[in-house]
Amino acid sequence: MLTAEKASLSILNNDENSIVKNNFTDELDFGELIGRSDPMLKVLETIGKVANSDSTVIVYGESGTGKELVARAIHCNSNRRNKKIIAVNCGAIPEELLESELFGHEKGAFTGAIRSRTGRFELAQGGTIFLDEIGDMSPALQVKLLRVIQEKAFERVGGVKTIKADVRIISATNQDLEKAVAEKRFRDDLFYRVNVIPIHIPPLRARRIEIPLLASHFLEKFNNLNKKAVTGITGKALRVLLDYSWPGNVRELQNLIERIVVLKETGEITVADLPAKMIVSSEIRRPAESYCGFPEKGMDLNKAVEDFEKDLLYKALKKTSGVKSRAAKLLGINRTTLVEKLKRLKITDL
Repeated sequence: MLTAEKASLSILNNDENSIVKNNFTDELDFGELIGRSDPMLKVLETIGKVANSDSTVIVYGESGTGKELVARAIHCNSNRRNKKIIAVNCGAIPEELLESELFGHEKGAFTGAIRSRTGRFELAQGGTIFLDEIGDMSPALQVKLLRVIQEKAFERVGGVKTIKADVRIISATNQDLEKAVAEKRFRDDLFYRVNVIPIHIPPLRARRIEIPLLASHFLEKFNNLNKKAVTGITGKALRVLLDYSWPGNVRELQNLIERIVVLKETGEITVADLPAKMIVSSEIRRPAESYCGFPEKGMDLNKAVEDFEKDLLYKALKKTSGVKSRAAKLLGINRTTLVEKLKRLKITDL
């Protein structure tokens, strides 16, 4: 099992039931970055190699893959770790405010600037600045950022004093910047400056081997935070998690586990605790023996019929990609009847 908290990485190999060691550096702290797949091991190894340099790094990956965790791991293992790492989401701040956010402003620089303000580059002096979603930055700000990288200096908005920038720059994007350059949406000279050391984080669907590790990590984390006692995940529930495509990546898995822990409080996570959309997309269904044949010790007829009904509903919804009117037609019932059944059986997250 790989927790990525030590440099001497131990990986449990399920096929050979052996432990493989990968000692690529000493005393590294990867925080909450967890990985055992080849692509993630490569990410961790790259972090170890680049941490103590001041080279510009850009992290590529879909939303929710953990780009900021990579940036923080680089900072925490660098010689700048005793200084701050300041994160800025370039896509979440309006263009007219982002320049002031990055470089600060002087009193009276624009309407509403009633006092001087220190920008993020100044706050990060001696440390690291993490520019998330750099691909969303406007062309005008791209020019200013290019100057900071080239000259390691900037001025506040409305200011004349040049301020030295002793800051390491790590950026991230979920865009294809080379395509953005070709389409004239991103400056080619800035691209070559920020793309010195690219790190690519694979989506969760491309590293499903890590889903059990991540789920276990989040389970322990949210049990501790919320003082709950959810003890684990059943094999069938885990199979559903492994089958799901995870469009929201690790963040979606984290949010799911947090929600279940808070609401369930105790016991194991079962298939019934998972959103219907995950069950519908999974190959896992309640086994036929739950409603076929007759157990020696007897059975709960109402529950068996309910399970059988749920199974048919799940299959119809999966076959029709969740379109209720088409699913109802397959089942030979009215759409309103289907909706009532979904409500009665508490199948609401589609």
